Amino acid sequence: LMSQRKFEEIKKANQAAAKKLVEEHFSSSSEEEGDEDFEGKQGKIVTNTFITYTTQTDGDTRELERTKQYVNEAFQAGAMTCLICIASVKRNQAVWSCLGCFCIFHMPCIQKWAKDSQFLLSSLTDDDFGTRDYPWPCPKCRFEYKRSETPSRYYCYCGKVEDPPLDPWLVPHSCGQVCERDFKPPCGHKCLLLCHPGPCPPCPKMVTTTCYCKKAKPIPRRCSAKEWSCQQPCGQKLLCGQHQCENPCHAGNCPPCPRVSRQKCFCGKKVTERSCASPVWHCDEVCGKTLPCGNHTCEQVCHVGACGDCPRSGKRFCPCQKSKFSLPCTEDVPTCGDSCDKVLECGIHRCSQRCHRGPCETCRQEVEKHCRCGKHTKRMPCHKPYLCETKCVKMRDCQKHQCRRKCCPGNCPPCDQNCGRTLGCRNHKCPSVCHRGSCYPCPETVDVKCNCGSAKVTVPCGRERTTRPPKCKELCSQPPACHHTSREKHRCHFGPCPPCHQPCQKVLEKCGHLCPASCHDQALIKQTGRHPPTGPWEQPSEPAFIETALPCPPCQVPIPLECLGKHEVSPLPCHAVGPYSCKRVCGRILDCQNHTCLKECHKVTEVDGFTSKNKAGPECLRCEEGCSKSRPLGCPHPCVLPCHPGECPPCVQMLRIKCHCKITSLYVECRKITTADVNEKNLLSCCKNQCPKELPCGHRCKEMCHPGECPFNCNQKVKLRCPCKRIKKELQCSKVRENQVSIECDTTCKEMKRKASEIKEAEAKAALEEEKRRQQAELEAFENRLKGRRKKNRKRDEVAVELSFWQKYRYYFLSVCGVAVAVFAWYITDGTNI
Repeated sequence: LMSQRKFEEIKKANQAAAKKLVEEHFSSSSEEEGDEDFEGKQGKIVTNTFITYTTQTDGDTRELERTKQYVNEAFQAGAMTCLICIASVKRNQAVWSCLGCFCIFHMPCIQKWAKDSQFLLSSLTDDDFGTRDYPWPCPKCRFEYKRSETPSRYYCYCGKVEDPPLDPWLVPHSCGQVCERDFKPPCGHKCLLLCHPGPCPPCPKMVTTTCYCKKAKPIPRRCSAKEWSCQQPCGQKLLCGQHQCENPCHAGNCPPCPRVSRQKCFCGKKVTERSCASPVWHCDEVCGKTLPCGNHTCEQVCHVGACGDCPRSGKRFCPCQKSKFSLPCTEDVPTCGDSCDKVLECGIHRCSQRCHRGPCETCRQEVEKHCRCGKHTKRMPCHKPYLCETKCVKMRDCQKHQCRRKCCPGNCPPCDQNCGRTLGCRNHKCPSVCHRGSCYPCPETVDVKCNCGSAKVTVPCGRERTTRPPKCKELCSQPPACHHTSREKHRCHFGPCPPCHQPCQKVLEKCGHLCPASCHDQALIKQTGRHPPTGPWEQPSEPAFIETALPCPPCQVPIPLECLGKHEVSPLPCHAVGPYSCKRVCGRILDCQNHTCLKECHKVTEVDGFTSKNKAGPECLRCEEGCSKSRPLGCPHPCVLPCHPGECPPCVQMLRIKCHCKITSLYVECRKITTADVNEKNLLSCCKNQCPKELPCGHRCKEMCHPGECPFNCNQKVKLRCPCKRIKKELQCSKVRENQVSIECDTTCKEMKRKASEIKEAEAKAALEEEKRRQQAELEAFENRLKGRRKKNRKRDEVAVELSFWQKYRYYFLSVCGVAVAVFAWYITDGTNI
């Protein structure tokens, strides 16, 4: 089971590696171009950030290169490297930056480095271990820091914010505030950039300053370049006191005078041409001047001033320095005869000889001497040193090797062997002498180059394995592997070149056109024909791809070609050129001249050497339908002939129609009806009988069967009465309907109306009086009930009311009036009907 699991893991790893390799092989250079565009934009942003420092007079971009380098490395993932652990500095890791070289280290790494350095130095040089404050150096620039300056907290670059939060919109390990660090060298201004790695750029402030020689007018300049030269001659007097400085306006003291003049030495014996800037010089000859004694000469080499007194004048001591003698300078001092008694070279014994000239002899007394290491003693002459053969077994300061020096007094020298330990880069060994503690980082740098070697990036030794090669802007120079004379232009890269996407442009054999497809000389084809697995225990292998040249695809050049039925001209691919049907309906006019061929586009044979595009040919359909031409207006019968050209024959079938009055059915030939005009159609539809229609007046039309509305000319006699229905006359119906005749009432009618109105007024007046009596009676009866009288008194007091004429005979009168009204209504009705 373990072996099977291990086999599966290895298999998956190999499959993943193969898949990644295939993806990288097929990937185009678009991603690299996208990365290059991004890096180019990033470089433009950084350049635009620093361009404000160089836009004024005498701006120098070289001073900004160091700052720009640190900012660029801060933006690039994996660009910053800790030289102690040789690992990348990530955005979320606590770091420390050196004040001397601005190199960035991991916080744990620099803390361990400082602790080890102090421990090593104190253990080697201090007897009281750990009591003195020893400095510790930067691993890169050896800038020394005190023990109190050992980093213990994580700060941003400018030192304002502790533990700066991670912000993707800011430089890593930056607080995002204005730097405000003092410029170096100090000028009184502070850095205006946001918190940034590396040194601060030159001061961008504008100040007004004059040139070095103070001759030009003050002008505004950048504070970092406030010292400038007007390029005029300096004119200051040189140290020689004779000439003036001819150099252009410069900083500092004037250089020495460049002119040449003849000058004497101090003793005056030699004269030579020398630089005017150094008029004082010494020759190599002895002075030789006679001293004041007159017996001796000066033995000093060419010197300044007087030679001085004779050294042999005055009182002089004997060789043993015990006696003084006053003798002329021409005589030597004699010996005094006393013992010399000078301390010999051994420093213990004294010289036993008499006063003598020259050095004392060596000490020859025998003494018991201890060796240098103090382990052995021996009696021997005092002037001879005693060294035993015992080798020191103490460990040297490296704590790895023994001293092994003969007769070592205890102060073993530092180890002189090479360290030889492999550094963190895994490429070099430590070149220092053997030492304790960690080795310094590898000082070497390695150039990581592109494939062609024109682009390179310098990284610390040990980072070349994990550093991505730089993007090279040069074109790839590898020769093409296909039939093209040159490759497509692409940038320098590692590995195989991307597939060629240039047009093939090979001449096709069948048609002679050029192949427009992409180059297919090295197409990846899935390998077929591999042996199948022999059993279920054998795992199926991944498909393999092989490079092979594919044949050119069919020619796709469009060739205009007319279809079989000559309906259209369509561009067809060159490889598919030939007779073709456009799939439309043929549409040619058949012999009947009424229908078209409904067959799909087909070949049409020419007849008599000429064929119209609209005329049917022998291959077209034959019309088998009936005549479908439109019939004359009103003819409901179809044509009796089959589909034919020209006009249809007249229709001779009988057509049944109704007369104008819609009562009688008539039979007429269809052609007469369809060809007749309006008057003829009216005659054919007339049944010759009286019109049965009624006029608006209620009488029957007197005309013969006719179309349209009946004429309104009724001559029938009708009776007409006056408004009171008493007078009656007979008149024509048409005149009565047109209100041309009317009958008015006479004087008799008016008298009858007056009498009837009087009767109505008398009846109304009688009804009013009757109503008043009734109301008076009801009032009196009510008053009697209020007084509380008895019934008998009531009867006694009742008033006899006499009935009026209307009350007595009203029912009779109403009956007579009703009968009279009925008779009058009947009279009016009867007169109207007549």
